[in-house]
Amino acid sequence: MATIRFTRNIQRHVECPTREVSGSTLRAVLDHYFRENERARGYVLDEQGRVRQHMVVFIDGELVRDREGLSDAVGPHSMIDVIQALSGG
Repeated sequence: MATIRFTRNIQRHVECPTREVSGSTLRAVLDHYFRENERARGYVLDEQGRVRQHMVVFIDGELVRDREGLSDAVGPHSMIDVIQALSGG
């Protein structure tokens, strides 16, 4: 099973514990995770199911390429990191 984890700055706004979940694509993994955590779904994904602009997702250290369809492959031992992009001046 893949492991999905969320940074602390996201967890300040919505509870998102690290979990092991099944799925062969990012969409499948996120759907599995969000079935038990709908509030987190709305924080990470927009109304069309795309990764929100202020979020960044990595699979095994590589930036996700398909932010809309979430079709990036996930291996059985992959590490998925969901990060809130920070900006400032």
